[in-house]
Amino acid sequence: MKKLLALAIAAATAFGAQAADFPAKDRPITLIVPFAAGGPTDRVARDLAEALRKPLGGASVVIHNAAGAGSTIGIAKAARAQPDGYTLLLTHIGIATAPALYRKLPFNVEKDFEYLGIINDVPMTLIAKPSLPVNNYKELSAWIAQNKGKINLGNAGLGSASHLCGLLYQSALKQEFTTVPYKGTAPAITDLIGGQIDLLCDQTTNTSPQIEGKKVKAFAVTTRQRLATPLYKDLPTLDEAGLKGFEVTIWHGLYAPKGTPPAVLKTLNDALKVALKDPEFIKKEEGLGAVVAHDKRVEPAEHKKFVQSEIAKWGPIIKAAGVYAD
Repeated sequence: MKKLLALAIAAATAFGAQAADFPAKDRPITLIVPFAAGGPTDRVARDLAEALRKPLGGASVVIHNAAGAGSTIGIAKAARAQPDGYTLLLTHIGIATAPALYRKLPFNVEKDFEYLGIINDVPMTLIAKPSLPVNNYKELSAWIAQNKGKINLGNAGLGSASHLCGLLYQSALKQEFTTVPYKGTAPAITDLIGGQIDLLCDQTTNTSPQIEGKKVKAFAVTTRQRLATPLYKDLPTLDEAGLKGFEVTIWHGLYAPKGTPPAVLKTLNDALKVALKDPEFIKKEEGLGAVVAHDKRVEPAEHKKFVQSEIAKWGPIIKAAGVYAD
């Protein structure tokens, strides 16, 4: 018994020493991104990795893209990682919608992770094919009412940002559109420009170039307040357009595997807070149409509370729509 106790004390002491030395300069921190390279979440991760290096004492932060199965492969990989702070997860709102979208998950969102803080919010825009014979949201609303059963709404696939926004929009309107899923945002936008589908609701990170180039028509944003950027400042919010309470943003958060030592978690959270104030990081995120988080959600407890509220928000909407993935 004494021997076992001595071994336990020795192990705890060694683990504590590792936590105190975290991060080691000769050991990189791996940031798992459960999406392919080049997409919006990957770009956020690469911007954050650069911003984290200085507050982490010059430690190297490398990106590992583990895409597939609607982000669940990468999330599961992060959940199974050694809880030492050297493997982290950066993912978006999908971590909160997965419990409703998937009948079985290889991880538990609320039990398998330590929450480190929200990184940003990405607004979304409701856009339409350029040939649509309307020019503002009031006219679009009338057109939707007149064309019940005839409207095609595209999305980038099950669980994607555009899929979630489309579900919420239909729920708010109390209407059902013909939904057309694509394998990614690019083909959905291509078909929207070509007139094969009527509407799409997607992130500003994806829609800004098309709106600026006048290749699509933009009608509204999905935030509670209008966006201040010149490209969007004249667009109403869906809330002010009559869909009271309508709000959806694609937020990103940072996570560590459950059981990561408290001292390591504090170091990571402190570094995240510094990174979120980095002028270069803020500039890059604004360039993507994202708003860097500076509210209470950068605190671990508030981050987890926020994710729980998002699970509660999206669960009934997804279940009512009857969409599931095996």
